Amino acid sequence: MENSSESPAEPKKGKAKAPRKQKESSLKQKSPAEFFAENKNIAGFDNPGKCLYTTVRELVENSLDSAESISELPVVEVTIEEIGKSKFNSMIGLVDRERVDAALYDDYESAKAREKRLAKEARAQEIYAKNASLGKKVKEHQPSKGMKGRGEASFYRVTCKDNGRGMQHDDIPDMFGRVLSGTKYGLRQTRGKFGLGAKMALIWSKMSTGLPIDISSSMKGQNYTSFCRLDIDIHRNIPHIHVHEKRDDKERWHGAEIQVVIEGNWTTYRSKILHYMRQMAVITPYAQFLFKFVSDVPDKNVTIRFARRTDVMPPVPLETKHHPSSVDLLLIKRLITETSKQNLLQFLQHEFVNIGKPYAERLIGEMGPDFDPKMAVKSLTSQQIVRIHQLFRQAKFDDPSGDCLSPAGEYNLRLGIIKELHPDMVATYSGSAQVFEGHPFIVEAGVSVGGKDVKQGLNIFRFANRIPLLFEQGADVVTRTALKRINWNSYKINQTQDKIGVFVSIVSTKIPFKGTGKEYIGDDITEIASAVKSAVQQCCIQLKAKIVKKMQAREQQERKRNLTRYIPDATNAIYDVLKETAQLHKTKKKRFENEDAELLGKVSARLITKETLIEKLSQHVEQVDYEMALEYATQSGVSEEPRESTFLQSLEAEDYSIDLHNPTFVFRLFC
Repeated sequence: MENSSESPAEPKKGKAKAPRKQKESSLKQKSPAEFFAENKNIAGFDNPGKCLYTTVRELVENSLDSAESISELPVVEVTIEEIGKSKFNSMIGLVDRERVDAALYDDYESAKAREKRLAKEARAQEIYAKNASLGKKVKEHQPSKGMKGRGEASFYRVTCKDNGRGMQHDDIPDMFGRVLSGTKYGLRQTRGKFGLGAKMALIWSKMSTGLPIDISSSMKGQNYTSFCRLDIDIHRNIPHIHVHEKRDDKERWHGAEIQVVIEGNWTTYRSKILHYMRQMAVITPYAQFLFKFVSDVPDKNVTIRFARRTDVMPPVPLETKHHPSSVDLLLIKRLITETSKQNLLQFLQHEFVNIGKPYAERLIGEMGPDFDPKMAVKSLTSQQIVRIHQLFRQAKFDDPSGDCLSPAGEYNLRLGIIKELHPDMVATYSGSAQVFEGHPFIVEAGVSVGGKDVKQGLNIFRFANRIPLLFEQGADVVTRTALKRINWNSYKINQTQDKIGVFVSIVSTKIPFKGTGKEYIGDDITEIASAVKSAVQQCCIQLKAKIVKKMQAREQQERKRNLTRYIPDATNAIYDVLKETAQLHKTKKKRFENEDAELLGKVSARLITKETLIEKLSQHVEQVDYEMALEYATQSGVSEEPRESTFLQSLEAEDYSIDLHNPTFVFRLFC
């Protein structure tokens, strides 16, 4: 025992132990496609119904972007075809099979449960018959449906066709089969929220049906159509191509047609999808939409055409450079890696907005003795980059301009509201460019009163980068502003009884969405909240002037009706006085001279009668009403004559014209 600590113990005789294997690393990696497949709610794919809605939305927005990028008036056709269980099984090569063990299924109804359900239905039918015999108004009893199993999914084929730019033949697989690859990345105003587009629809299709996506595309000047059928390898984030070929294009069509089969729920999300299409028609009146829902049951079929109202399109959004106050350390390092400029002075001048040469030299001088205008930008150390970032946060810079933004425009917003809502009156306003955290933004607003298919009270329509926002409305800056910060009564608008439409569109290089689904804009950014309030107030001021004039015109009509109503009584009273006075004048008890005598003589000779007085009083009321109406029209600057809507047809290629824009009209001069 004593020596055991000094000398090692002798090894036991026998079989030697094998060396232990080193533990394998537990570190795992996920591809972007796998991440979004597991967290599909982030991209708006929460449940089958929302998946159907988001798929339609992504395809429509891609189509609009594609057409607008080549200044083509968009024509978008969307078809949702309902696919029954048998048809779906035949599509995937699965044979329908009758149930063998019925009790195994979730929708199985035992004999006891069925007996209980039928007894309940019989009691309800008895109560209905009793109430009907007593003459009470009751709803007809609907027999309850059998249980529906969780596995009874509904499938739909979604097709979207457009007349846009189309896609390069070789780029199609990566554009649809590789997540986080696309053409919309960069600092500019874009419709997309994540840059996923149809890729997420393909991932959902693979998860719910296992079927691939079909893409047909053709570009201007091509004599062929590219056809590609593919799905995605989610674990490796690469496309799995089934078919990729060129086909003859005899029609010389250009654009894209995308077809995908997914699980969905039309019943619960029907109103949301139609509401989305209607709002998209409001914000893009220069586009033509055709929406179809096709079912085996003819009564469920839906066809809606949203016609084009104008051919005036907003300008294409431009890519811009970063503002110094909006960058972080990581972005500065990336810009240094990607820049083609050699020295620090050129880097500051050309990679950021609002930094000219003199100001760049002043900034470099402020950075310290370790910095020199001609030093190689790629030789900057981490400490020097931190110093640049600190100075960017503390220095003063001019605000970025809004030239890179593409708002819908007052003209288009007004046309869209009138086209879809047919309001009694509407006012629009477009604010100037403002800035938050170094990003420019523009707020446009429209307020309407009256209209068809508009509920009483506030009806709020929200748009971000010209796409409708339909979910999580309560926390949005537009909703809170309309409900809490606008005193509608002060503008002669009744918030609860009038049919009020509030339209607010915000465009920016960076929309400050809140929440994982990016469905609303937070109320915590002071610059945006104040700009929204100001824009809505400007619309209300315009409406107040119109409402006051309308009230004055109504009061004027009421006065005319009142005067006309009292003409017979006034005539009788005046004529009786004239007759009595004429008798006095005739008996010489009271003498009148000149015009008075002449008037009384006419009364005695019955040249002036009650009918004469009625006619003269009516003419006087009409004259006064005309003069007041003329004064009203002069003050308001508008004519109350019936007006007809006008529409300028699309220009031919050889025509040349100049458009002069105004919030309420566009004057087109043909040359």
